[in-house]
Amino acid sequence: MWRPICILFLTSKLYHMEEQNTQTPRPTPSPSTNPKDIEDNKIIALIGYIGILCLIPLLLKKDSPYAQFHGKQSLVLLIVWIVIGVIGIVPVLGWIVAFFGNIVCIILMIVGMVNAWQGQMKELPIIGEYAKKVNL
Repeated sequence: MWRPICILFLTSKLYHMEEQNTQTPRPTPSPSTNPKDIEDNKIIALIGYIGILCLIPLLLKKDSPYAQFHGKQSLVLLIVWIVIGVIGIVPVLGWIVAFFGNIVCIILMIVGMVNAWQGQMKELPIIGEYAKKVNL
């Protein structure tokens, strides 16, 4: 007796979820960047997330808001990664913190690379707000 009611309930929930998903617009880049800037600097922004290579978009593409945005985020990520490396020197507790911190940094790096490749200017969780404060 309950099975048809549960199936009906779940089906209606899924229908409403699909209806909501089709109505949400795709995220658009910020108004300060144009599509040509994004297309021209995708690779440079992506490369910037690989460690010290964050300096490439910061130094080579000073006129590109897109490359600067990703360069600043990757610079903050690099600084966090260095701090985690220093914390990892401390025996036992530092090793544990460094282990989990490195996992978080790798995830943030991958998210940043995906955002750069897709042409999105999304802030990275945790460190995105600090990247806004970087003035170069």
